[in-house]
Amino acid sequence: MSGTDEPRARLTPPKDAVAPVRHAEAPAPGELLGTHYDRCFGCGTGQSHGLHLEARAGEGVSVRAEFTVKEAHQGAPGLAHGGVLATALDETLGSLNWLLRVIAVTGRLETDFVRPVPLGTVLHLDARVTAVDGRKIYSTAVGRIDGPDGPVAVRAEAVFIEVKVAHFIDNGRAEEIQAAMADPDQAKRARAFEVNP
Repeated sequence: MSGTDEPRARLTPPKDAVAPVRHAEAPAPGELLGTHYDRCFGCGTGQSHGLHLEARAGEGVSVRAEFTVKEAHQGAPGLAHGGVLATALDETLGSLNWLLRVIAVTGRLETDFVRPVPLGTVLHLDARVTAVDGRKIYSTAVGRIDGPDGPVAVRAEAVFIEVKVAHFIDNGRAEEIQAAMADPDQAKRARAFEVNP
């Protein structure tokens, strides 16, 4: 096996992995998932330069999301920065965990950049969980331009790892953790730690 084959193998579910099962209390298909944390760069509304990505629950264990590439998101003149596109894919893939009702973090993300994405473009993202193996959640996503059925611009495969809320409490910056935990809105407080896409 060559060095380039090994990472791909880590993104392939083992033969005994199981099909994902949508949680009975998952958001209904078409429902806007909203932000899990207002300061999240991907989905939060409290980041002026963030993606402000909006994801909606799909059928089964899938989501659809959109974000508009803005001036602050460019790399080469007039084009989206590749890291921003990878972030959009990661955020969308992370949103899948809301449908499983698990807390999970990105373990591995492999991104393919197929075509440039100009500023002002609405990137249409579709993601789905393909398999679950213990704490590992295998998923895939694709991003299209010029509409939901337009040409593929980016795609990704990922493995998310299920964690406990202690992962964030033990590793996050104390001031941010305390602020999130002190929020008087119990639902917002719980959602801040619900998922870390």
